[in-house]
Amino acid sequence: MQRFAAKRSVQNISVSLWRRCISSTSQAATASVKDSDEFQARLPPFAYTPPPYTGPSADVILRKRKEFLSPSMFCLYRKPLNIVDGKMQYLFDESGRRYLDAFAGIAVVNCGHCHPDVVEPVINQIKRLQHPTVLYLNHAIADFSEALASKLPGDLKVVFFTNSGTEANELALMMAKLYTGCQDIVAVRNGYHGNAAATMGATGQSMWKFNVVQNSVHHALNPDPYRGVFGSDGEKYAKDLQDLIQYGTTGHIAGFICEAIQGVGGIVELAPGYLSAAYDTVKKAGGLFIADEVQSGFARTGNFWGFEAHNVVPDIVTMAKGIGNGFPLGAVVTTPEIAGVLTRRSYFNTFGGNSVSTTAGLAVLNVIEKEKLQENAAMVGSYLKEKLTQLKEKHEIIGDVRGRGLMLGVELVSDRKLKTPATAETLHIMDQMKELGVLIGKGGYFGNVFRITPPLCFTKDDADFLVEAMDYSMSKM
Repeated sequence: MQRFAAKRSVQNISVSLWRRCISSTSQAATASVKDSDEFQARLPPFAYTPPPYTGPSADVILRKRKEFLSPSMFCLYRKPLNIVDGKMQYLFDESGRRYLDAFAGIAVVNCGHCHPDVVEPVINQIKRLQHPTVLYLNHAIADFSEALASKLPGDLKVVFFTNSGTEANELALMMAKLYTGCQDIVAVRNGYHGNAAATMGATGQSMWKFNVVQNSVHHALNPDPYRGVFGSDGEKYAKDLQDLIQYGTTGHIAGFICEAIQGVGGIVELAPGYLSAAYDTVKKAGGLFIADEVQSGFARTGNFWGFEAHNVVPDIVTMAKGIGNGFPLGAVVTTPEIAGVLTRRSYFNTFGGNSVSTTAGLAVLNVIEKEKLQENAAMVGSYLKEKLTQLKEKHEIIGDVRGRGLMLGVELVSDRKLKTPATAETLHIMDQMKELGVLIGKGGYFGNVFRITPPLCFTKDDADFLVEAMDYSMSKM
């Protein structure tokens, strides 16, 4: 009983830290009105003014949320924002104030808020046909699946549409088990893959795992160059994966699921050489390699897919978030041979492949190509990462700067040598930056990592403004 109570206490502490990271109750003073106004005046010029807002106030909305929505829902910031308008890389609150959006709805709005080349085809489609069901023929799902398959290597050309990343990963895990005839799934500690039965099991953080049955999942060491036990030695982490399969399973597994860059886990890049070595180990064990591209896909990292930086070709690729620029859409792409397992019974998804959502998906691909957003993510992301690294030299609180493209993380610590998570300080700085006009996200197990995942139309001027606001906020600690 004592052992169980101690374990439960540790989990409660973890959940408490996480809740503090997403809903600050800090009473520390935020930036002064004068400072906020001065920063607002320095926002990069932008030729858009939203129409006046006439809807309910933030207080009214918050009161309704508390009464009618799940108590598990939360708001960012000490004083929640009422966001009523958006255009490209900017958001506007009820007063018309403009904010630089460096979070993009959790790495979702890759093309930019309300991009006209996404909005217009969606409006045209919704005027004509909203939901015919995939039991009838319609060009929208066929056109998008063809275009999406063309973005993937090898024989990855069969597409299954879902409504979210959780659904996509659930389907991928089931297919791996059906195809191999094995039940064991290997995932990585600190990873996040969803909040349904199988995906919750694959997720490697206790704060996202409810006390329900989660079978046949094994978690390998996290190949984290900053906090991992082997530092940047990818081969040693891969050896741990090999040992885990050898000693913790029958020696044969259904699959291995992994993010190229951990998103919720705090923008953690995998140690060099890990993924290619892990791939070889997984294939020798008869497993399928599942690339979770829900956050790192669709040009965000400077490659179109995160796995491309590791010279591997997955057996299954899952995606969501940036796929639809805000529309509920996800997908699983695999080979014809693996896809055949779903013909053994009936697999159906009522809204997967909805004509409006797939119209949005095709428009997103067109915008990414037309506006060279992949190239922009690589260029502006490298520039921003360099600026953040320079900021690290100035502020001791910055322990690590990492990521690729416009998927960047800044980890804050109160002691660089001990790498003590600066959770409370992270909350305060985030609130300060909001007051100055910059919105960023947070992640990591201890809630001490800034997640910088802006729309891919982000500019160098935007990057400069973000760094200036972060510098000011840290200087006021």
